[in-house]
Amino acid sequence: MYRFKGGRLEVFLAHPGGPFFVRKDEGHWTIPKGEIGPSEDYLGAAIREFKEEVCIDIDPNEDFIDLGSIKQKGGKTVHAWGVEHDWDDSQPFQSNTFSMEWPPGSGKAQDFPEIDRAQFFPANEARRKIKESQIPLLERLEAAVGLR
Repeated sequence: MYRFKGGRLEVFLAHPGGPFFVRKDEGHWTIPKGEIGPSEDYLGAAIREFKEEVCIDIDPNEDFIDLGSIKQKGGKTVHAWGVEHDWDDSQPFQSNTFSMEWPPGSGKAQDFPEIDRAQFFPANEARRKIKESQIPLLERLEAAVGLR
């Protein structure tokens, strides 16, 4: 998701929740994403995952920019689209949760939000915040909206 504010491109990014990312910032933010369901197409899965991760509805009839795919360091292939959509990032958001044993070895399960923060960043700041493997997606978005 992106918007233009004050004539400048801003990109929406999400910060992973859970205890492993609490003190991690630059290089750890990501586009909202997830797994594709058995009967879904890639774009449909992206729209659904966006809603699940940050509780923002995107109309499937919007004009989406196909940003292609990238492969992350762990081997996961990410297919991405850009869509111009605004959101008041001063408002709280909701995210789905996951459960894990925490602290390790304690035998106690705790629930954590999948995403603990989400906001728009100016493109140059987004480049510092986003996972390195996802930078090509930002570059493709900039090219598609005429900034490269």
